[in-house]
Amino acid sequence: MDTYHHKPIKRFGIDGVIYDDSSIARLRYEYERLLRSEMRLSGYAIRLDIEPDFTIEYNSKSENFTFKLSLHGIYVGKKKSEWIEGIDGTTVIHTPQSRLNVFSQEAASQ
Repeated sequence: MDTYHHKPIKRFGIDGVIYDDSSIARLRYEYERLLRSEMRLSGYAIRLDIEPDFTIEYNSKSENFTFKLSLHGIYVGKKKSEWIEGIDGTTVIHTPQSRLNVFSQEAASQ
């Protein structure tokens, strides 16, 4: 059995500009999803017990919002990261079985 609670934590981040305040919530969700995918492809699993950090600031001169988003993860390996949804402290949360079937079918068709 693997133990994950003493592994080094790595920060994954993205920063950028949002031009429309009505898009902030949607774009935050999309950027979180993008970072999770990047983490998974790099062999990392997200630490669910560490909340995502999202900061946003309004720039009145250019009338837009600058943001920074950070997620934290630990290295579990590229193969394992495909089947782990996240890690909550010492507990591994595996991908639900229904999603495993979808992944298996996609892999078989390729």
